[in-house]
Amino acid sequence: MNKHDPIPARIAALKTTPTPALRKQWRELFGTMPPPFNRRYLESRLAYRIQELTYGGLKPQTLKRLAKLGDELDGGDRLKSRIRADIKPIVGTRLLREWQGVEHVVTVTVDGYEWQGRPYKSLSAIARAITGTRWNGWVFFGLKNYRGRT
Repeated sequence: MNKHDPIPARIAALKTTPTPALRKQWRELFGTMPPPFNRRYLESRLAYRIQELTYGGLKPQTLKRLAKLGDELDGGDRLKSRIRADIKPIVGTRLLREWQGVEHVVTVTVDGYEWQGRPYKSLSAIARAITGTRWNGWVFFGLKNYRGRT
């Protein structure tokens, strides 16, 4: 990059570009209709595409490595590859929650969760076992607030 590189300015301008103009840029840069996603998604993908077209994309060996890592993560199962990886914490993660003066530790496993040496399929089941009442397990363990944001 040199001093007169217009790419940073183009990318910065995306923040103030009206959404219809972003959709138009999408059609020009990708040659397809823009997806019905939010504005932030459009901005980030357009910024990447602008850089990709100017400076080049990922090297073939990088693409192969990413594909290999993806296959290791989902076993090559195309259905699993479409599921968001962040739906569940990483295996081995320990979740801590104090309830009525007692600290409870839950470990994320491949098949679900473990609490007090017992396997559970959901955090909600563990929260219910701890409290005796129905809880959203993600809220109980602080992974999601009460308004649904993670």
